[in-house]
Amino acid sequence: MYKIAHISDVHLGPLPQLSPRELFSKRITGFFNWHRNRRKHLGKDTLENLLLAIADENPDHLAISGDLVNLATTKEIDIAADWLRSVGPASEVSLVPGNHDAYVGGAYAKIAKAWGDYMQGDGHKGEHKGRLTFPYLRRRGPIAIIGCSSAVPSPPFLAIGTFEGKQARATAELLRKAGEEGLFRIVMIHHPPVRNAAARHKRLLGIRRFKATIATGGCELVLHGHTHLNTVNFIETKRGKTPVIGIAAAGQGTGGKKPPSGFNLISVTGKKGSYEMTCRRHALSAETGLIEPESEFSFSYATPS
Repeated sequence: MYKIAHISDVHLGPLPQLSPRELFSKRITGFFNWHRNRRKHLGKDTLENLLLAIADENPDHLAISGDLVNLATTKEIDIAADWLRSVGPASEVSLVPGNHDAYVGGAYAKIAKAWGDYMQGDGHKGEHKGRLTFPYLRRRGPIAIIGCSSAVPSPPFLAIGTFEGKQARATAELLRKAGEEGLFRIVMIHHPPVRNAAARHKRLLGIRRFKATIATGGCELVLHGHTHLNTVNFIETKRGKTPVIGIAAAGQGTGGKKPPSGFNLISVTGKKGSYEMTCRRHALSAETGLIEPESEFSFSYATPS
């Protein structure tokens, strides 16, 4: 059995002090949104307790599907780099960026430099030098983790993502190769790649292209974030159904409109042609204040896909 813990939308806080120059951009809207909404729903010690609950499950790997920061300031990015190192080494933690990580122009290059080792494929550690190439492929036990990026800076009041042709073709090829190796293929992306999963101003551009990629290359599981919701959807192709699983924001406390903090614990058993996947969702309980098992979802793969 191989176990992967999945979290998303960490949104590390509090916000550092921002200069007028930093606020003179799209960040001004995010700044007011933080103080009016997001900071009110961050539970005290919630993220720390979530990580402790994950450690108790002793997963083999941690997958983070984006949005480590809020406004992508230099100070936030540096703090997030320290946080990543405290969570685990890059060999044990895989990350893809979210729209908040690429909030404004220039942010992408900064996160590439600061977090790049967590967003690179096997054999490429330290080669990013401020640039990233997606998708990346990591082999871990019977698992192939394929990290995609939907993160792009967008105008004020928008939080859209993109999945374009070049990345789609490369992703399909990595999926195909991993399938030939008999690996259980997990694609990780920030924006949900299914229709109606996010509001129009927060949607992924390229959902049809993503589905075609999955249909061409084959895939057993897709993990995403962005919506701050606990969801299970499916992408249906001639190969069969691929589960698409989301998770609540990692730092979300109880009492808000969105579900509280949680993580997915994905367990994979079997071999090529006969895999079994179980996703056990853990969530913060308003009654006990603990991160507890909440629901379970299983899926069988009877034939190679």
